[in-house]
Amino acid sequence: MITDNPGVVLVDDHVLLRNGLASLIRSFGRFDVLFEASDGKDLIRQLKTSRRPDIILLDIGMPEMDGYETACYLREHFPDIRVLALTMTDTDSSVARMLKNGAKGYVLKDIDAHGLEQALDSIADKGSYYTETITEKLIDTVSRLQEPGQRHFRNMLTLNDRELEFMKLVCTEWTYKEIADRMYLSPRTIDGYRDALFEKLNVRTRVGLAMFAVKNGIVQLE
Repeated sequence: MITDNPGVVLVDDHVLLRNGLASLIRSFGRFDVLFEASDGKDLIRQLKTSRRPDIILLDIGMPEMDGYETACYLREHFPDIRVLALTMTDTDSSVARMLKNGAKGYVLKDIDAHGLEQALDSIADKGSYYTETITEKLIDTVSRLQEPGQRHFRNMLTLNDRELEFMKLVCTEWTYKEIADRMYLSPRTIDGYRDALFEKLNVRTRVGLAMFAVKNGIVQLE
């Protein structure tokens, strides 16, 4: 349990929403909003010079360093910080990936003020916050992981950071050679990533990879 006024940081690339949430959280009276960040890279930069927060409200779909990658970084470098995912994305895979990456709770951006205060209080006092809907999604995910026909779903949850980066770049107009240059890898290595993902995710084409990435929240459509 956090006894003093918990320090909170908001990470979201939408400035108006972020500012509004900051004002709302200050109005609760219990929490100190320490600073705001536009993405994971901005968060890491500010963590070096600011008071370390107790709780981070973390969006998933951000352009530079998204919520999945940021949660992984925080789990490795700041395991004592409690991450609450706050997003519009509620697919089974996105929930499972965020919790797998260390998030202690998951709420949607259409939550009302009372619900957000309740989530923050639970994170501060109990260390976690799970709604009934999120719990149902986790149960469904675990059930799906047991199904023989869901091998691609199980494997999707084990994609490493480089594979996820490749999946995102596949959804651009860049050629495989340009993707290789972007990732500082050889074209042969990129071909290996592609073929391994074809097998792992049970798809046959680049379009199939892109559709899988969008469907499972790896890439957010504007």
